[in-house]
Amino acid sequence: MSHLPPFDYLTSSARWFGTEGAKLNQTARRVLERATRRATVTEDINERIDAKTTFGQRLADKVAAFGGSWTFIIVFVAILVAWVVLNSLLLGRSAVDPYPYIFLNLMLSMLAAFQAPVIMMSQNRQSSKDREMAAYDYEVNLKAEVEILALHEKLDSLRNEQVMQLLTQQQAQIDLLTRLIKEGGK
Repeated sequence: MSHLPPFDYLTSSARWFGTEGAKLNQTARRVLERATRRATVTEDINERIDAKTTFGQRLADKVAAFGGSWTFIIVFVAILVAWVVLNSLLLGRSAVDPYPYIFLNLMLSMLAAFQAPVIMMSQNRQSSKDREMAAYDYEVNLKAEVEILALHEKLDSLRNEQVMQLLTQQQAQIDLLTRLIKEGGK
């Protein structure tokens, strides 16, 4: 069986994507170049994303993770109950913050004022991370699709080559039979 020449992904891209390799977007070109070099596109995308995070982003993520946990809710409720018990029942008239708990209300408002933007920062970062993950998934899926298309073309080429070999052998056998019949008839 003969060996096929190396597969040209960039030339085939015109058939696959309906445009020449030079006119493809950057992601498609990168995938086709990697396919030509037999290089993978897979990597741990979380490592790449985490390597770019700043201290503030990591802190925002931790605050958002804690603020959205049962631990936070339980601790928060415990502090509120303790505050009310301390200022209403234990300290009575000499309470630091007697009913209607104006100071507690101020602290809760300040907590909400700081916590909301931090949670939004974390959500924005998660949204950005999701976009990067989607782009990465697209690139991996495109590489898989390109490889499948290339495999189909290689298999078609091999099949065509085998058919041509069979036809050549069949023609040689027909020629031999024809010659034997002519010689047998003499």
